[in-house]
Amino acid sequence: MKVQRILWPTDFSENAAKALPYVQSLSERYQTEVHVLYVLKEYGEWGASYGEHQPEDVEKMRQWEKEMAEKRLDEVCEKFLDSCPLYIRHVAVGDPVQEIMKLIDKENVDMVVIASRGSEGHFDVGSVVQKLLQCSTIPIVTIPVTVED
Repeated sequence: MKVQRILWPTDFSENAAKALPYVQSLSERYQTEVHVLYVLKEYGEWGASYGEHQPEDVEKMRQWEKEMAEKRLDEVCEKFLDSCPLYIRHVAVGDPVQEIMKLIDKENVDMVVIASRGSEGHFDVGSVVQKLLQCSTIPIVTIPVTVED
């Protein structure tokens, strides 16, 4: 198998960070590109439970969140992926599984390396990982994160 592009989806959680050593090792060994993806939640999912918001306020909040995500991606990549031949940062808005699948197709990714559950995972395997395993046509390397971690 030839690996040229690896995708590491992250939610900036401690769990997601546990996949970083594997991403680093694979990238250095095979001299691959590393694509790092953070997916922002769609505000429409939250509904009216948070009260009425003006469209411009929602857009300002989304822009601020995107800027913060890009800043965090820069920090993570510069600190942990500096030895990788090439890393590319991506920020998307929407459903994490759909955005991961879109990026796999768009960037012709060969492998996904992901923690078995993210920040909201309360079970041994998170819902994002479970859905990826069901619909992906490329290898998904899951890094175990135990409930005690």
